[in-house]
Parts: sequence; C-alpha cells; structure tokens
Amino acid sequence: MSDCLINENDLARYVRKALKEYFKDLDGEKPCCDMYGMVMACVEKPLLEMVLEHVDGNQTRASEMLGINRNTLRKKMLQHGIA
Repeated sequence: MSDCLINENDLARYVRKALKEYFKDLDGEKPCCDMYGMVMACVEKPLLEMVLEHVDGNQTRASEMLGINRNTLRKKMLQHGIA
C-alpha cells in the first residue's frame, strides 16, 4: 500500500507542475476550456493505455485494476480511440 501512496504523491506532483506551467503560459489570460475535463482527458487516456498494456490487453483484468466495470472501460477506450 505504501507504494501506492508514493506513486500517488509523485503523480500529484507532476500534475501540479504541469498545471503551474499551463497557468504560466496563459500569462494572465483566462483558460478557454473546462479545466476539469481537460486534465481528466489528459490523465485518463495514458492511464487506460498503461493498465491495458500491463495486463496484455485483457479488458476484464484491466477493469478490475481500475475499479470500473468492463462496459465502462470499453466506453472510455472508444472515447479515447484505444483499440
């Protein structure tokens, strides 16, 4: 479990760093989009890809690891263009 916490903290640090750079690049301008949706889309696709790679494409195992049902996984794969 401690590995999960370490990785979670690492991931949170990377997200914070990326958002800090994003706001810096905006240079005072308002974000033009849904920030939540933008971040979730950026994180969700590589998460799905890496979990699927880890389980050799087994959607049942991937959905179990992700804590979502297999139909939800398939829907998200379709949304992100993951074969």
